[in-house]
Amino acid sequence: MSFADRLAADAAQVERRLQVAVAALPDSAVRQAMGYAATGGKRLRGFLVLESARLHDVPPEAALDAAAAIEALHAYSLVHDDLPCMDDDDLRRGQPTVHVKWDEATAVLTGDALQTLAFELLAGAEALEPRARLALIGSLAVASGAAGMVLGQAQDIAAETAAAPLELDDITALQAAKTGALIGWAACAGPRMAGADTAPLAGYARALGLAFQIADDILDVEGDTDATGKRVGKDASAGKATFVSLMGLDAARARAHELVSVAQNALAPYGPAADPLRAAARFVVARDR
Repeated sequence: MSFADRLAADAAQVERRLQVAVAALPDSAVRQAMGYAATGGKRLRGFLVLESARLHDVPPEAALDAAAAIEALHAYSLVHDDLPCMDDDDLRRGQPTVHVKWDEATAVLTGDALQTLAFELLAGAEALEPRARLALIGSLAVASGAAGMVLGQAQDIAAETAAAPLELDDITALQAAKTGALIGWAACAGPRMAGADTAPLAGYARALGLAFQIADDILDVEGDTDATGKRVGKDASAGKATFVSLMGLDAARARAHELVSVAQNALAPYGPAADPLRAAARFVVARDR
């Protein structure tokens, strides 16, 4: 199976599980908006969960709730990230953002509900041992909270009004939290479910997350709104410091490819079994959205 087919197959599984979970909720505008926000996307984080589980002999059906959970949490982060008080975006995945299609209050509540759904999915993952469920819940709380994604988002907002622009080390640390923390959780979900060593996949994820963000910064400069499904050129117009603004396009692209090699090398303990994850590293810098 090609990487594209494998990614699509995993994405379809995660999509079905998420929509089943949302459909089980009482009907409301929030439920409708949750289904809307949780539809589409690359499902890269869910893919990382399922592939890291396969590497550790965790059956996909046992890992599916964890894959759906990380995608629910990622969807929450996007809904809130798009709000006028944050990035004020009107387009996401080629469609109006939740606060545009509904209203700001509904968008806030939709994000809140998607976040709590993520933890409900993990708590109810009956195919996993209780110890594994607790490990996933605790680590996701850390990765998504004030020491992880939320910290990175807060730093990103603060940078817009900082007296001095961020430097390369600052951007690297910021994005390691904002983008990298959830990618790291997804890649390490498999060994956590199996009670195995997370170090190789943690190293893989650190490089992958940074490469992913550099590729995003490049797409903001070179990408097309129709292809990316979101507005491009916003970073430059806002005067934000990015990997591209600090390094230049050529150096940023070269650094992303270096990180792909770092990520792939981190998978050496797994041999050929990790080839889908190696392909994912190549994918993050070759994508157009």
